[in-house]
Amino acid sequence: MVEKNGPIEILLVEDNPGDVRLTKEALKEGKVYSNLHTVKDGVEAMEFLRRKGRYKDVPRPDIILLDLNLPRKDGREVLEEIKSDNELKRIPVVVLTTSKAEEDVLRTYNLHANCYVTKPVDLEKFMVVVKSIDVFWLTVVTLPPNGH
Repeated sequence: MVEKNGPIEILLVEDNPGDVRLTKEALKEGKVYSNLHTVKDGVEAMEFLRRKGRYKDVPRPDIILLDLNLPRKDGREVLEEIKSDNELKRIPVVVLTTSKAEEDVLRTYNLHANCYVTKPVDLEKFMVVVKSIDVFWLTVVTLPPNGH
C-alpha cells in the first residue's frame, strides 16, 4: 500500500452551488485531511483532469465526485471520457446524483463508475451521504497511487 503524504485531492463536478456548499461542509466535518476542488460543468472537469489552461498547475485528483446532470457536457460523457483515458481511468469516480432512474444506474456502471449514490433532498441526509463517502472512500478503500 502506498501511503499518501498530504491531503487527499477530491474533484467535485457539480453545477448546484447549494450542493457544493453542503459537500464542503460535510467534508470539513469529516475525518480525512482533504482538498476539495470544484468545477461546475463537464467541459471544465475534463480541462481540470487534463490540466489545460487555467488548470495547468492543479493536482491530479485521488477521487472524483461527479454529478450526472451538468451543463455543456453531461456527467455520463465525462465518465465515459475518464474511463476510456489510460491516464485517468484508475481514478475512482463516485456518481452523486438526484436520479434514481434504473437506466442511469445501469448506464453509469456500464461506463465503469466505481459507485452510484443518490443525493437525498433532505439536508441532514445529504450531509450523512457525503460523510459516508468520506469515511468509505478516503479511509477504508486503498486508492490507486496518484499518477500511475
